[in-house]
Amino acid sequence: MKAEKKRPRPVHDVSCGRTLRERLLGEAGSPDPVPILVVSMIATEIHGHCGHHLLKCRRLATGWTVAQAVAAAHQLVKDAGLPAVGLSERSWKDWEAGHPPSPDYQDLLCRLFSTGPVSLGFARDYSPQSTDPLWNEPGTSATLPAGQARSHETSSHDEAEVTATNRRDAVKLAGLAFAAPATAAQILEAAAAEAMEFTRQAEATALGSGTLDHLDLAITEFNRAYSLKPPDRVFTAVIDYRRKVDRFLSNDHTHRQERELRACAGWLSELLAWLAHDLGNAGTGLAFATDAFVQGQQAGHGHLCAWAMDAAASINLYAQRPHKAREAALKGLTEAPTGHPLTVRLQAQAARAAAADGDAEGFTAAFQAAEDAYQLLPPRSPHRFGMDVLPLANYALTSYPATSFIWLGQAEQARQHAEHALATYEAAPAASRSPSREAIARIDLALAHAQLGDPDDAVVLGHQALDSARVVDSVRSRAGDLTAFLTRRYPRQSAVEGLRERLAAVDAARLALPAATTRA
Repeated sequence: MKAEKKRPRPVHDVSCGRTLRERLLGEAGSPDPVPILVVSMIATEIHGHCGHHLLKCRRLATGWTVAQAVAAAHQLVKDAGLPAVGLSERSWKDWEAGHPPSPDYQDLLCRLFSTGPVSLGFARDYSPQSTDPLWNEPGTSATLPAGQARSHETSSHDEAEVTATNRRDAVKLAGLAFAAPATAAQILEAAAAEAMEFTRQAEATALGSGTLDHLDLAITEFNRAYSLKPPDRVFTAVIDYRRKVDRFLSNDHTHRQERELRACAGWLSELLAWLAHDLGNAGTGLAFATDAFVQGQQAGHGHLCAWAMDAAASINLYAQRPHKAREAALKGLTEAPTGHPLTVRLQAQAARAAAADGDAEGFTAAFQAAEDAYQLLPPRSPHRFGMDVLPLANYALTSYPATSFIWLGQAEQARQHAEHALATYEAAPAASRSPSREAIARIDLALAHAQLGDPDDAVVLGHQALDSARVVDSVRSRAGDLTAFLTRRYPRQSAVEGLRERLAAVDAARLALPAATTRA
């Protein structure tokens, strides 16, 4: 029977080697410049893992493209005063494909990478090896001690185990004091490489060195796009990243990286909660708010937990579940830091939920707590993803009372607060004005007029609210409250019917044109 041919080892894509280099450099402390010893170890790791030619492994370990390597070789020739060469990218790729260069080019490449021809795959080392398996370097042609010689049947898994064992055993420095100076230097070199391997295993991770930085930047950009882009488009992009983070969490990572990945997952879910709310799906919004809270707990991130409950409070409120909204706000307060605008906002959320539940005393107590917390805020306001969070507290203190007094049936106080809120929003600089908040303030004022017996002004204000450039889901919901109240109180008013038809047209247009978003 003919012996079975050994299957060729699959060669990985170059991106795998680049990722491996980034990871190993990160675990080595990102030295700059990178020591030759570290480059050598990374090349060995790439060779063992990806299966490239040793020259290609050394290039990838150095961090060069073929074009950059060729340019570096020409620069070396110029700097060293060597005879000019006609080196091209095509020639370099031929060498990496297994076609050895001429002796002159081999010498140039050895100079370029500060190494010898063996480590670049141009020659083999036939010098006698120690019978101790500790010193048989992985990736060389050295033989194993008696009894450990590889047969044709040896599996790649067995080879990997032998290689890993040799590297681990290489740090056994027993007998170092009796070694000759040259041997001692070799042992210490091996120990230095093994120390890096220890670090790599202790921080075993599939994350590239820039992954977390990229996620932070992406989350920042998504938050900036939240009020500027259609919510369906932002939702699609954000949920794609949320899935990516979930895949990262299922791969190898350190404990520290897990906490950071959990935080990234939580922030993405918090944003998805608001986007789902803006798209009119309370159930999906609450599911993502819950996930954001749980991810924040796993990450030990109280801020994130509190922001998640702020979203849950608003979503529950617009879903006409004030009791759940109040619970969410109070749950968020247990995680919110003292002296933070978020504490003000959550207290105001609890006040608004109490009002929606018809609890006037609960509203008064919670809103007073919000105002007290506002007085204790530090001079410098904190930022969230590069944006000042104080306006969110200001909005809650300005707008929530008007809405709350509407729900409590205190029309005159609602009118006063709504007029104040509207004047505040209209006086804001153009760059920071919020059309959606102005629209809600107009609806609050319209409801106050309707309760005070002035349906004409209420209808005018309702039309002005629907003229807004940002008729978001919260605006449509509140406009529905207005038209429902007007229809009950003034059923024979033709103007009321006109407003109701206008709102129906806006709702129909929602199917064709994506709405803007706001954190109400």
